[in-house]
Amino acid sequence: MSAADLLGQARELLAQYPVVDGHNDLPWALRQQVRYDLDRRDIAGDQSDHLHTDIPRLRAGGVGAQFWSVYVRSDYTGDEAVSATLEQIDVVDQLITRYPGSLVRALTADDMEAARADGRIASLMGAEGGHSINNSLATLRALHQLGVRYMTLTHNDTIDWADSATDEPRHGGLTDFGREVVREMNRIGMLVDLSHVAPTTMRDALDVSDAPVIFSHSSARAVCDHPRNVPDDVLERLAANGGVAMATFVPKFILPAAVEWTLAADENLRAHGLHHLDTTPEAMALHREFEAARPRPVATAATVADHLDHMREVAGVDHIGIGGDFDGTAFTPSGLDDVSGYPNLIAELLGRGWSRADLAKLTWSNAVRVLRDAESAARELSATRGPSNACLL
Repeated sequence: MSAADLLGQARELLAQYPVVDGHNDLPWALRQQVRYDLDRRDIAGDQSDHLHTDIPRLRAGGVGAQFWSVYVRSDYTGDEAVSATLEQIDVVDQLITRYPGSLVRALTADDMEAARADGRIASLMGAEGGHSINNSLATLRALHQLGVRYMTLTHNDTIDWADSATDEPRHGGLTDFGREVVREMNRIGMLVDLSHVAPTTMRDALDVSDAPVIFSHSSARAVCDHPRNVPDDVLERLAANGGVAMATFVPKFILPAAVEWTLAADENLRAHGLHHLDTTPEAMALHREFEAARPRPVATAATVADHLDHMREVAGVDHIGIGGDFDGTAFTPSGLDDVSGYPNLIAELLGRGWSRADLAKLTWSNAVRVLRDAESAARELSATRGPSNACLL
């Protein structure tokens, strides 16, 4: 079958079973670039000069549901982290209000299905890092009431109750309070997201969780040995847990040759006084200058497909999904340059013999099911126990 035929089939499939993407950092990009001035970054039109994401490209990419990350940097702490998270939630609310013909708030799996039937993009939120709750279960519950439907237990830094994948461990995984955070997330129906956390934290969370977990944007460590990826023994546990691992597109997490190059590029930003996660025009100009002098190893849709092949083999086809991390990375794979690129990945998988039924699970059904299962677990748990008032000791 020709490449054009595969791409046509991919687009046809996505029209019926659109992508649920687990992680998009558009809110942070809007904060960084224009301090939430949506007139200056009107995503109703082409924003390809500034962003990976706008509505025309979401439509072209076959996106039917998006978990918008309400991420704040993990060097934000205490009340500053909470306030910044609230500002991120607010801009998602503004986007939904501003573009009602394309975006619609979704709080439940039923809401996601209703959005698909209505031809709109279900908009959910995920908080990225437990620092966002400032060690307060009341704050956790408040975020849930505001619409946040998952929380990544850590970001890049170890916090008071959980070890991160990319920082020095202090706890050997989760502390007792960290376990209580997981239990309370289960009780209220907030998905436990294990991207960014150390393998010990992953295993501890799986041990304690009474509801399915997710990895909102992580790939397979056996394919690319980066600490942000998921080890096989953890992937193997997802079937019993009912969870979903959503493969990311970030080149330094999926292509071994890109790991060292990106570390050097990030260090170049820091040498110029910029944060290594900065994607402002100034930062990107420095990256382009660095890349001109030192060509970048380029990942492709096939690179991501290699991870998905492995994740399907180890975890099972019912336990995988997609979490691109667009607008949260300076670099993207060729063919997955922005949110319009999902058909290229689906075409690649079709060419590898993935069935239509398996692809429908990957793009849509698994993510909807995991949220529905978390809702069901919450109903049962909340009937037997009330809100936790545990404190970090």
